[in-house]
Amino acid sequence: MAPAPRVVIIGAGIVGTNLVDELVSRGWTDITVVDQGPLDVPGGSTSHAPGLVFQTNASKTLSLFARYTVEKLLSLEKGGQSCFNQVGGLEVATTPERLEDLKRKHGYATSWGIETRLMSADECLEIYPLLNKDLVLGGLHSPSDGLALAACAVQLLITRTRDAGVRYLGSTLVTGIEQADGHVTGVATRDGTLPADIVISCAGFWGVEVGAMAGVRVPLLPMAHQYVKTTAVPAQEGRNPLPNGARLPILRYQDQDLYYREHGERYGIGYYGHRPMPVVAASLGTTPKHVDEQNMPSRLKFTPEDFEPAWKLSQELLPALQQSKIAEGFNGILSFTPDGRPLVGQSPTLDGFYVAEAVWVTHSAGVARAVAEILTTGRSELDLSGCELSRFEQVQLTPAYVSETSQLDFVEVYDILHPFQPRESPRNLRLSPFHARQRELGAFFLEAGGWERPEWYEANAELLNHLPARWLPVERDAWSARYYSPIVAAEAWKTRTASAMYDMTSLRRLEVSGPGAVYLLTRLTTGDVSGKPGAITYTLLLDNHGGIRSDLTVARLLEDLFQVGANGPADLAYLAREARKQTAATPDLFVQVRDITGGTCCIGLWGPRSRDVIAAVSTDDFTSQGLPYLRAKRATIAGIPVTAMSLSWVGELGWEIHASAEYGLHLWDALWQAGQPHGVIAAGRGALYALRLEKGLRFWGTDMTTEHDPYEAGLEFAVQEGKEGYVGHAALKRRSRVTATRRLRCLTVDDGRSMVLGKEPVYIDRRPVGYVTSAAFGYAIGKPIAYAYLPNTVAEGDAAEIEYFGRLIHATVAAEPLYDPQMRRLRAFRRDHRL
Repeated sequence: MAPAPRVVIIGAGIVGTNLVDELVSRGWTDITVVDQGPLDVPGGSTSHAPGLVFQTNASKTLSLFARYTVEKLLSLEKGGQSCFNQVGGLEVATTPERLEDLKRKHGYATSWGIETRLMSADECLEIYPLLNKDLVLGGLHSPSDGLALAACAVQLLITRTRDAGVRYLGSTLVTGIEQADGHVTGVATRDGTLPADIVISCAGFWGVEVGAMAGVRVPLLPMAHQYVKTTAVPAQEGRNPLPNGARLPILRYQDQDLYYREHGERYGIGYYGHRPMPVVAASLGTTPKHVDEQNMPSRLKFTPEDFEPAWKLSQELLPALQQSKIAEGFNGILSFTPDGRPLVGQSPTLDGFYVAEAVWVTHSAGVARAVAEILTTGRSELDLSGCELSRFEQVQLTPAYVSETSQLDFVEVYDILHPFQPRESPRNLRLSPFHARQRELGAFFLEAGGWERPEWYEANAELLNHLPARWLPVERDAWSARYYSPIVAAEAWKTRTASAMYDMTSLRRLEVSGPGAVYLLTRLTTGDVSGKPGAITYTLLLDNHGGIRSDLTVARLLEDLFQVGANGPADLAYLAREARKQTAATPDLFVQVRDITGGTCCIGLWGPRSRDVIAAVSTDDFTSQGLPYLRAKRATIAGIPVTAMSLSWVGELGWEIHASAEYGLHLWDALWQAGQPHGVIAAGRGALYALRLEKGLRFWGTDMTTEHDPYEAGLEFAVQEGKEGYVGHAALKRRSRVTATRRLRCLTVDDGRSMVLGKEPVYIDRRPVGYVTSAAFGYAIGKPIAYAYLPNTVAEGDAAEIEYFGRLIHATVAAEPLYDPQMRRLRAFRRDHRL
């Protein structure tokens, strides 16, 4: 990248102007901002946003985005007044279920370092006297939340960045994105083309149209959201001298999809309980040159019939509103996505084209900082995997999918959602070849990435009658018992004592081929992938700061052909982009990256009887001599050509067996029939998840992200000693297990039964020092297991506590792996690579 790239930002709302400011503060000045609306009131979502900033979220990244937004807006002042009114926030519970949910949310806040306090009903009334004391059961108070003065912040940011040399073009319609050789070259407008090396779309709900100009699918749905202002409320008389002034905490009544803020003596009320109202941004026409508070593209005509239930509910919660009326209202357009998270990052197909879309005021400055960090340093300090533009599968980018799921996101925005709760529709989008057999066995499916993945099989329920006493599952609390069955214990038992078949088809499989394949994988990964055909390497992809961007299993099948087990679409986008760059720079090292997941399938056959099963259907040598650990080979099973990889995700003998999808059902039936004399069963991901934690296996995205390096994550064995020059190598030179200030540690629950699910805060000496990444019941050891990043001063045997719904669960830091630490179960394998 050029030392001073030419940057064009599309959109002068709260995201675009914050991004400009973040870039200017890092020394970039060749920046042009273009907006189709006038700069004083651009007319997008920022122009009508009520400005409520609640920081606590189940996502650590979104919570810290919001925390930075608060800090940034507090630092912006006009006339001695900051652009953030820190009145605090109060979420009230009117049902027992919501009261419990607030306890969970308090745990999130503690995990992410945000101050919150659980309050009784009386304490809620003390800080919010207008509440109906007969409705409220309790609440969660966040003193650092408050109201963003977004429009004011935008104007201040424009002024100070314009003074730094940034060019702003208001009332300028973007008509196209110029590109050449796979890279953006400029932004076309009605007034001419703006040359650019980097283009960032911060166009809000117009982002779909801007993306289409670049040939990029932006999975976003604009939707109308109701907001009203009341007439003056007598109880508010004299409380707030400013027309939009506020002193009471911002209030959320999530049981009824409502939120509230003061506007001087009036009230503002937002409502998510109405029918979804999708909008096509292109139908709004060109933004006029004059925009004001009452007339803007993002402010649609109010539909009072949709608000009638909300008004009645509001008067019940806040009886003082009975003395007022609805003075005005509008249906304001906001951006929604299939999973409710922002869209951030570079296009997977057009280099230099970035997006920062579906970003609400709450997360605006945080997202802007992350994008500025990516552009100036190559990575964000916060993990962006949950916000990455490339995170969606192709089927999830179709207009039908985006429309249905984004509308569901609107409906569920304030719902109490379980972390394992699957979407109900659309379903059955991606089925493995084994799906029919799985249904026959009574599989309970959860969905991920469009795939239907069995969690357990009802056919195994009878095995519970034969479980040894030490394997019997414990009774769970209602929350951790959701999307769980005791059958999981039986499936774990059979995997450890006989053999089980796991459907691993949903694992991402990439084919990397060509004369430059070895070179590509060598420069991008931490391991040695140059072994002879048949070698398998567990390795990491790092960013240039040493953070873990993914983990891979790399199997060399031929001299110039590799099969790579990856984690998702973002890995494909990264490897494919690097392959394009390498091929363009050095044609002799041509390399191609291809996703072969949909055309293939995979069965994980694991357990001590697995060799007996495979011997009945194959004449190939599957012994430790014929197929040692971390080796792959082509073989034949029941007449089916397969690629067998000697890997274990559960700590037992066995293989990943890969085949072309057309052979999948035959492969399943052959292994199933051969396995019946040896006690083979089908097992689901519930058992796999528990077994992998017993063996200390890490999952990317939960146990490690770009925020962690290999030494912190306990994955230093995946860094090839003496290897140099790969991405992230320079950053790792000064690090080691000794210098790491935190480590991913294993915890076992002392009482042997209390479950946690993940993201709960962990205390040492009554002080929060970390949070749970993964958790499951360890059936082989008879205790719940949790993993958490803890200070390096914490030692094995130390006492810890995990907060779960407001109560503290006693736990102990344990040596790992908990299961088979001496590798006796895997004695046929060479050594434990934590796979």
